[in-house]
Parts: sequence; structure tokens; C-alpha cells
Amino acid sequence: MPKMIEQPYQYRRRELVEPDWTRFPGWAGVTEADWASAQWQRVHCVKNVKQLRELFGDRLHESFYEDLEADIAHSATMSMLLPPQMLNTMVPAVEETGAGSWTDAFYADPVRRYMLPVASDRRSDWPSHPFAARDSLHEHDMWAVEGLTHRYPTKVLAELLSTCPQYCGHCTRMDLVGNSTPTVDKRRLSLKPVDRQTAILEYLQAHPGVRDVVVSGGDVANLPWKQLERFLDRLLDVETIRDIRLATKALMGLPQHWLQDEVVEGMARVAKRAAGQGVNLAIHTHVNHVNSVTPTVARAAAAMLDAGVRDVRNQGVLMRGVNDTQADLLDLCFALQGEANILPYYFYMCDMIPNAEHWRTSVAQAQELQTAIMGYLPGYATPRIICDVPMVGKRWVHQLSEYDRELGISYWTKNYRTSIEADDPDALTRRYPFYDPIDTLPKAGQAWWANMHAPHAAKEAGNAAAAQSRQASARQDEAAEVG
Repeated sequence: MPKMIEQPYQYRRRELVEPDWTRFPGWAGVTEADWASAQWQRVHCVKNVKQLRELFGDRLHESFYEDLEADIAHSATMSMLLPPQMLNTMVPAVEETGAGSWTDAFYADPVRRYMLPVASDRRSDWPSHPFAARDSLHEHDMWAVEGLTHRYPTKVLAELLSTCPQYCGHCTRMDLVGNSTPTVDKRRLSLKPVDRQTAILEYLQAHPGVRDVVVSGGDVANLPWKQLERFLDRLLDVETIRDIRLATKALMGLPQHWLQDEVVEGMARVAKRAAGQGVNLAIHTHVNHVNSVTPTVARAAAAMLDAGVRDVRNQGVLMRGVNDTQADLLDLCFALQGEANILPYYFYMCDMIPNAEHWRTSVAQAQELQTAIMGYLPGYATPRIICDVPMVGKRWVHQLSEYDRELGISYWTKNYRTSIEADDPDALTRRYPFYDPIDTLPKAGQAWWANMHAPHAAKEAGNAAAAQSRQASARQDEAAEVG
């Protein structure tokens, strides 16, 4: 028999497992029928520390709750909202039952690290990058009408609502999505939903160059199905639209929603019409760790594919302490592609939002990970690691034009103008910077940033960023007046 070759990563098939939710003291009596109910899942979401205590009983030390309360008060950009399905993928193998016995495992858990951050997770030296921003990708600046970001020439993002069934600590739309927190007063949508949707559809009718619409928010799973189906039907009336992608982390966080008869039957109607018109209809979900891929998630994906959706794809986020190793990414991708029929599509580098430095990776590490996962997965299921560069857009991590590794500044170019750069003659020749986490830099680079971060330098950087934002808003207003 040929000798097995030792490889940096050794594939072994792992069948999906649904963790036993009754291991949590607060769910000891929950039945399978309750667990399978989307309504039960929504009603029993954990929204505050009191509810978390009731769920865990005495399994967590009091120090953990103090750590969590400190983060909520001083650092959290997203409020707490955790469906039971999501919580059940944390510490899935824990067996101890003594007081405080789950604490260490819960601290170390990768799903907990991004869904339920605590103060001790954050960096004390650089909690935020000096150039971090609430709307780091300028999506609001690029609103053509309320909720419609026209960033790329042929593609738009339709933010139909500002809520989700679950809130991720690293959310790139923390400026808009979810409830305000003690540190972040959120932006609010002002139009009525029907008026916002009408404005979006009218814009698309008037701009035949747009062919691809990402329907998102928030999360489309928080729209009542009849409202979502009505919008999709009207979207399919726009003859120039050829691709529709529905964005929902809830396919993983609340898969019970996508297994409801009303949703499955409604999706079949939409998918049939889309296919008849030659429109590609896909679902994009957001899974960051293999522990989150369970049989219920696989059933939800299968239900959507059986209903006629062309693809279910995953867009994860690359985060330190969650999925930043070769094994983390490959384990997740094999579970998605091989066991749940979800296509590993993208892993985005975590965006430069406030209080996110402990999650972010350097471009260099992202490049190393892209290389490390090549050759193991089928080519069509090998995800691309993406840097979403402000004012540029999505770029493969090897597409940069220059990289100063000492200062952690990479430079990127682009081949199109965004909706706010119509009159910018330098948009296609300018080099746009992206910044590595400062703690990942060599000592000389960290010292340079420490000097730059002195009060006067930080003030100057803030003034420059504010001026750039004002200029972008002015260009947008001018464009709206011309239109």
C-alpha cells in the first residue's frame, strides 16, 4: 500500500453534527419541535447580560459577565442579538457541569470571539486604527437614493432595512445596522419601506447600465416574506437586471427561517420566474467557522437549491482568533462545499471600522493564507481572499500595486469611477491606501505610527478625513441636482 504523504493540511471527512442544545441549563427542557420553529428561535434570542446569565446558569465565572458589561459600555459597536441556533454552535463539545467550568472554553471559542466580544478581547494599545471610520467603505456617501449604494459601474447594493436576526461584532455596516450602543449613535433610514423600495426600483429603471443587484440590509430574513417577494417581483420587472443576490447570514444563524413553508414555496415562485427570464438568482450567506455548519444549515441550503435558487455562496470574513489559519479556512470550506453544498466564494479582510483591530489581519497574512489554501479544494470552490479597499472596491489580496510592509501601507489602483467621482480626473490614476493593523508591524513601523498618533497628528488626520467626506457628499449632491 502506498505510503501516505505528510501534508501541511490533512483532509479527513467530518460529518456535520447538531450540538445538543440541552447542555445549556436554560434550554434543558427545549423540545426538537421548539428548536425547529423559527418563531421560537426569534423569541428566545439573547439580547442582554441578564438573559445570558439565565441561559448559562453558573457555568460562567462572574468575571466573564463583568468583562462583557465593560465591552458593552465602552467599546461595542453592535448591540447583543444572538439566536439560539447561533449560540448553540459555541463551545459545542463542552461536557463539564460545575460552576464556572465553561469559562475558559467560552473565552477561547471562535464563534464567541466575533459574535459576543468582551473588553479583554480588544487591544488596549490600538483598539482602532487612526484611519478607522464608521462607514469605512463610504457606502452612505455613494447612496444614489436612500439605501441604494451605487459603487460599481454595473452593480448596486440595495439596503432594504437596517436590522438582522443576529448582530456580528465586526459588522462593516455598524454605522447603520442595528440598535445604537453607548458608543455609537446609529444612522437611521428615514423613508417608509415602500417609498424606499419604490425609489430604488425607479433608479434601476432609469439606469439600464446596472445589471446586478445585491438585496441586503441588514438581513433580508428580517423582511416579512410577502414584502420581500413583492420587491423581488418588481425587481424582475426591470428588464436590464440579470443577477440578483440575496444576502442573509440567517441561513446559518437562523436557518429555521429559510425552512418555513411560506419561505420555501415563495422562493420557488421567485426562482421559477427568474429562471424563465434568464436571471441568475443566488443566496449569499456569511459563515466564519466550521462549528457553525450544522445539519440544519445544510437542510436550509438544500431547501433553497431545491426551490430553484441557482447557487448558495458563502462570503466569510477573515478574522484573527476566528479563522486565520490554513486549517481553519480549509476545515470550513470542506464543510461548506462537501457537506452543505454551499460554495466557498469570498473571505473578506475585516474592514477598518472602530474597535476592530484585534480582528483585523495584515495584507501579508492574507496573502500567505490565500497561497496556503490553494490546491486542496476544487478550483471552483477555492475562495478568493479579498481586500475591500475604501474608494476602490474588492481586490484580490495579491492585486496591490505597492506594499510598504514596515509601515503597513498597501497601495491600490482601480479601473472605474464610483458614483461620487464623475468629475474626478485622477480617480483612475490615483493610488489608494489600505492600512495593516499597527500591532502586526515591525517595531520601527509601530514607532512611526505611535508618533503619528500624537494628539496634533491625530487631529490633522481627522480633519483630512472629514474634509474628504464633505467633498464626497458635495459631489453626490451635485450629481443628484444634475440628474
